Amino acid sequence: MPDDAYPAVAGYQPLRRFWQSARGFWHGRSAAIAWGLMAMLVVCTVLQLLVQYRLNLWNRDFFNALEFRNSREIWHQTYLLLVFAAMSIALAVIAVWGRMTFQRMWRQWVTRNLIEAWLGEERYRRLDLWNGEHQNAEYRIAEDARLATDSPIDLVVGLLASVLSAGTFVVVLWNVGGSLEVMPFGLSFTIPGYLVVSVVAYAAATTGTMMLVGRHMVSVIERKNQAESELKYAVAHLRESAAVPAAPTNLATTAKAVGTALRDVIDEWKRLCGQHMRTTFVSHGNTLLAPLVGLILCVPHYVQGTMLLGEVTQAAAAFVAVQGAFNWLVDNYPRLAEWLSSANRVGTLLAAFDRLTGTAAKGDIA
Repeated sequence: MPDDAYPAVAGYQPLRRFWQSARGFWHGRSAAIAWGLMAMLVVCTVLQLLVQYRLNLWNRDFFNALEFRNSREIWHQTYLLLVFAAMSIALAVIAVWGRMTFQRMWRQWVTRNLIEAWLGEERYRRLDLWNGEHQNAEYRIAEDARLATDSPIDLVVGLLASVLSAGTFVVVLWNVGGSLEVMPFGLSFTIPGYLVVSVVAYAAATTGTMMLVGRHMVSVIERKNQAESELKYAVAHLRESAAVPAAPTNLATTAKAVGTALRDVIDEWKRLCGQHMRTTFVSHGNTLLAPLVGLILCVPHYVQGTMLLGEVTQAAAAFVAVQGAFNWLVDNYPRLAEWLSSANRVGTLLAAFDRLTGTAAKGDIA
């Protein structure tokens, strides 16, 4: 069957097709545990935010005690730090268990249904007649399904934590930083909530830069995954050719195809390396600079004596928290690109199953 008889699904449709199937995990017999695990992760996220907020206040109290050389308060804050650290570690461990349990069970559900659809109506034979895009369903079922169900939980929980952190610590920055009077070119005016204005501008700059330098990452990752699957297919075909008595020319041709597939894989990995170098330039630079920028912005108030040392460290920690929340895309862009690629490939495979059946699936494939 020629390739152009079934054109590849483009745009958002493969993602929509993937979600039409994968959302079935939230229904039926698996619904209770799916929603229960999600609720537990949300609760852990909220509790972690409360601990983080209390640690922000701890920064203020501890460094104020240092500035006034209050040894009794220093020891009191040290004991509190141990309590908050224990609480944060316990919540992090519980969240890891809930997240990985959810990912494991969701992957099992999606993979089982993919295999059932692949084997149903002997679609595995009919897919093997195609070349190119719909080849190697095994790779998509085993590897792409894993990535497509692994990343969303981390991304959604991280996004929820970022939204809550931004809302909480913006209030801290506004209250602690106050306003700042500046006099450029002899003109005098006041910036209300200058730390909030600064963190928004800083986060917008880093996020915009990340989107610019990493704009091709999704397509590069998708080509890399396709090249990897083609290599697996070529190696498996070489093994089959070697196991069956065949003409030497046939075996040589198959071995040559393996070499070509390997070169394609290496070339795609080179392109991916370039993409990661660009995004690392932004993300690593942001990791180094953000804490320092927060401290430097507090210097005018500290020099004027309107801000104590503890408030400086509190504001700097809040600055890092807010810019980290606003820069969620900066920190997660490579993983988001990997997920979009894998979910797209699984959705394309599901669409191929639909076309083989002759009717578009309306819901779950099982």
